[in-house]
Amino acid sequence: MKTAAILVAAGSSARMKSGGASKTMMEIGGEPVLSRTLRAFENAACISKIVIVARACDFDAIQKASAFVTKPLTITEGGKERQDSVSNGAALCGDAEYIAVHDAARPFITPEEIETVCADAEKYGAATLAVPVKDTIKVAAADGTVCATPERSTLRAIQTPQVFRLSLYKEALCLAKNAGKQYTDDCQLIEAAGGKVYLTPGDYKNIKITTPEDLLVAEAFAAEK
Repeated sequence: MKTAAILVAAGSSARMKSGGASKTMMEIGGEPVLSRTLRAFENAACISKIVIVARACDFDAIQKASAFVTKPLTITEGGKERQDSVSNGAALCGDAEYIAVHDAARPFITPEEIETVCADAEKYGAATLAVPVKDTIKVAAADGTVCATPERSTLRAIQTPQVFRLSLYKEALCLAKNAGKQYTDDCQLIEAAGGKVYLTPGDYKNIKITTPEDLLVAEAFAAEK
C-alpha cells in the first residue's frame, strides 16, 4: 500500500491574527509547527511520499523547516479553496494508491495514529480520525434560536489525516467539479459521491492550531514531552 501524505498549509491564518504570518511557521516547544507535523509523517512506515501544499511566499521557510525529511518531498502552491489545494497536491502523488490529507497545523498527530487510519482506509476505501464530541451541540435557526439538539452519542468531531483511495478521491473530485460544488471537508467530498468513510478513533490531543488560544494549549502539550 503506497500512501502519499498531503499536508495542507495554504490557509491565510486570518483567525490567528498573526499579521499574515503562517501559523505553521510559528514555534511551539522551540520548533515550527510544521516541523513537528512532518516528523510524524517521516516516522510513519505507511507513508511513502509527502506533498506540502502552501502559499508561495512560505516556500523558503518550509524548505528550512523540512530539511530533516528523508522521504521524497514536494512543495506546491495551494488553490483558492481547500478543495483546490488538496487537488493540487493529489496531482503530484504519482503512483500512490492512497492519499492521507492532513492539516499541517495539527502538530500532535502521531505515527501510530497515521498508521492506524491508513490501515482502516485500506480496508474500507476511506477513513478519518475522529473523536466523540464533549459538549452538547445545538442547531441554530436563522433567528438565533435553537431548532434542534442532535443526540450527542452519535456525534463525532472530525480530525485529520483523512485517508482515501486515490482513485475514489479523483472520482469524487470530478463529480464535485462538474456540479460546481466546493467542500471544506475532504470526507464530505467522498460522502457527496456516495462513498462511506470509516471513523477511526482519534485522540483529543490532535488539535488544529487556529487561534492564539490554541497556541497556549499547544505549548502545554509540547511541554509534556
